[in-house]
Amino acid sequence: MIEFSVVDWAAWAPGLATRSAWQDWAQAPWLPEGEDTPGLPEVPAMQRRRIERLGRMAIQAACWCEAGEGADSRVPLVFASRHGDVARSMELLAALVAEEALSPTTFGLSVHNAIGALYSITRGHRGNNLALAAGKATAEAACLEAAGLLADGAEEVRIVVYDPPLPALYAEFIDEPAPFHAWCWRVRRSEAPGVRLQLGWQATGQADDPPGLLPHALDLQRFLLSAQPSCERVIDGQRWTWKRGC
Repeated sequence: MIEFSVVDWAAWAPGLATRSAWQDWAQAPWLPEGEDTPGLPEVPAMQRRRIERLGRMAIQAACWCEAGEGADSRVPLVFASRHGDVARSMELLAALVAEEALSPTTFGLSVHNAIGALYSITRGHRGNNLALAAGKATAEAACLEAAGLLADGAEEVRIVVYDPPLPALYAEFIDEPAPFHAWCWRVRRSEAPGVRLQLGWQATGQADDPPGLLPHALDLQRFLLSAQPSCERVIDGQRWTWKRGC
């Protein structure tokens, strides 16, 4: 079991670009859809041109959670995405099938830590920065990593969770809704003021819970903003239990 406090948050999804919109959404959630892309004014235009839509969402959420430290922040960041920038990977695979030369830039920006690296470069971030993926439990894995960093002495950690829809080619493998979305939590030790959360887990022989209206990671953002006392999900034989205010 781990405990921490969420001292601030930011999020972006199509149709949800303000805190008030997110708070209203949490009371009556719906699956985000649309072609919106965040403006990302914090990043200079020449650098912004290299960042695809998913990266803009993740970096925008991270920028909104900088809490005054700005580009000089040394706060550790955990970037977490189940699928990453899969559109770039598909572009590379298509080039391979067509026996075309691969773009070094596209390859460099397709790897799983590329969005975190772009944030670090464009914002001058000098702190610890890592990227991970853990299936439907990716958000939980990110929180476990953040808890480890806090236990290791970090005063604060920022968790950035983001994902895109999967390409149609992968339709038969889609096991939960997959809208574009990104959120960032600033987390501190549990005694800090904020929304105190507790996360526990245990093995279970049960099958995975059926998919709901939202992907699991986005449902956790809804849980944070709601008054719901707890949230449970069985993923790959593991029961993850969230509680607030414990």
